[in-house]
Amino acid sequence: MKNQNQNIKQFELPSGAKAGIIIVNMEEHTDDEHDISKPHRDNHCQLMLAVAGEFKLNIDFENAEFTAPALLIVFPEEVHHIIETKDHKGWIISFDPALVNKEVLQLLQNKINNPYLLQQESAFFKQLIILMDLIEKVQLENTNNYTQKSIHSLLSGLLSLIASEIVSNVPLNKEKESRSIIIKETFIKLTKEHFKTWKQPAQYASALSISTAHLNDTVKLLTGSPVSVHIQQASIMEAKRLLYFTDNNVKEIAYEVGYNEPVYFGKLFKKVTNLTPLEFRKKFRD
Repeated sequence: MKNQNQNIKQFELPSGAKAGIIIVNMEEHTDDEHDISKPHRDNHCQLMLAVAGEFKLNIDFENAEFTAPALLIVFPEEVHHIIETKDHKGWIISFDPALVNKEVLQLLQNKINNPYLLQQESAFFKQLIILMDLIEKVQLENTNNYTQKSIHSLLSGLLSLIASEIVSNVPLNKEKESRSIIIKETFIKLTKEHFKTWKQPAQYASALSISTAHLNDTVKLLTGSPVSVHIQQASIMEAKRLLYFTDNNVKEIAYEVGYNEPVYFGKLFKKVTNLTPLEFRKKFRD
């Protein structure tokens, strides 16, 4: 069945959001501003704490099927939709990523596995519930500047708590290794932000203030693939999204992901996926 949309829909923060953040209780709220059962992007982050229930979602061609308790974070570039939920209970916080410490946000983006399953009786899970409940209660108060500052501080504390839990489970033993991981993760983040215009490894090396050779050696050591492959994969992932979720033709998609030569783009797409763009669309959608 063909998708009649010509672009992947992107939704803004809900109208009820104040100062870039809103928390909703899954038991009490029905989102009537946009259809979250259809594939879409958000221009903000979404953090879900599932306290109870069964969930099935899709994030960038990967199904996330799980039973609560669990955490799940969706970032702005990710195309996602809810397939099915049953007896759901918990909270969802939507927030502008500009509100969050960059290092914390980057750590969450690089390290968290969706879904991040939790232990029902763990102190960490209980602390998450306390913070989510407190944010919801503060949001219900009369809104003023200090109320919003309180909510921002509570969000910062919540995300730092999650980051601390993740780091404690992924220890970095050596300073040299830590530096290499930081380089790799910052590079991956840059590819997501600049893949349309930065096609050369030297552009990323310059942004990181290191040599191209050092960047390539570091990334290849930690991932098994050179820098050029990661740059290509970022473009191809966006092309897959556009092929699946829109009716744009291959030429239009090539331009959208930063390639002015559609023939070259087609060859690159097949090299990476073993399918031509149209074969991919037919196999996964039509």
